Amino acid sequence: MTGSRVVALGHYQPAKVLTNDDLTAMVDTSDEWITSRVGIRTRHVAGPDEPVDELAAHAGAKALASAGLTPADIDLVLVATSTAINRSPNMAARVAARLGMGSPAVMDLNVVCSGFTHALATADHAVRAGSATRALVIGADKMAEIADWTDRTTCVLVGDGAGAAVVEACAEDAEPGIGPVLWGSVPEMGHAVRIEGTPPRFAQEGQSVYRWATTQLPPIARKVCERAGVTPEELAAVVLHQANLRIIEPVAQKIGAVNAVIARDVVDSGNTSAASIPMALSKLVERGEIESGAPVLLFGFGGNLSYAGQVIRCP
Repeated sequence: MTGSRVVALGHYQPAKVLTNDDLTAMVDTSDEWITSRVGIRTRHVAGPDEPVDELAAHAGAKALASAGLTPADIDLVLVATSTAINRSPNMAARVAARLGMGSPAVMDLNVVCSGFTHALATADHAVRAGSATRALVIGADKMAEIADWTDRTTCVLVGDGAGAAVVEACAEDAEPGIGPVLWGSVPEMGHAVRIEGTPPRFAQEGQSVYRWATTQLPPIARKVCERAGVTPEELAAVVLHQANLRIIEPVAQKIGAVNAVIARDVVDSGNTSAASIPMALSKLVERGEIESGAPVLLFGFGGNLSYAGQVIRCP
């Protein structure tokens, strides 16, 4: 067995920006109400002619370019999404076709907001097992398409976008760049976050999610660090699922990552579900806020009341 590492990142957001002031013309809300409760000021919204696989392909292409690779170099494509309206071909196959890939394995994962960290772990396992050498791992969601724009408690949260990572094998004597995953769920509370119906609509029990996230997740995140052999104080950055600033900040504080940059992309992008972690990480790296090789905690949580986290070395 060998290890794996993230070698490059990429992200993409639609051009259209929806501000809090724009939302006041659509639903009974205000900029003060939104910012005080969730910390979001703007979000990007895709149009009807921008499907999920297009968002994903843009992010994937950027990650490949950053890695100096061609689509032919990828033998596994994993797309984490919960907003794929079309079932087959799946999003991974559509992305592979858009990018002109050869014959990669193509799989979608639907673990909602923790989808990307589940997919990253799956890619790591595939590389370690020798069934893949280079993987393109993407989180992409079009949450605005499934929002109830009459419900001010949920429609103010959502945004659209995609983030991608290129994962490849590293030498046997090299330090692995992706640490062990810690993942799980709370099945009896799966009803707390839902995408159901025809057409599908996003709904959640906000207070239940808030209490679960702020009380149950910090000790799990600390165990992720323990499995990776780092202390929270050694982390250079913490990238949590960008659900709500009122969740991100207390969870990050309770983890104890006192020296870390805390990703707050939710302020500008809203909750983009599976896209939120890779998109926020890609932006931090692009801005030079994390040194190459530094330890970064990625921790996804949300739908299904599922969670998955790992410590990676920044590309």
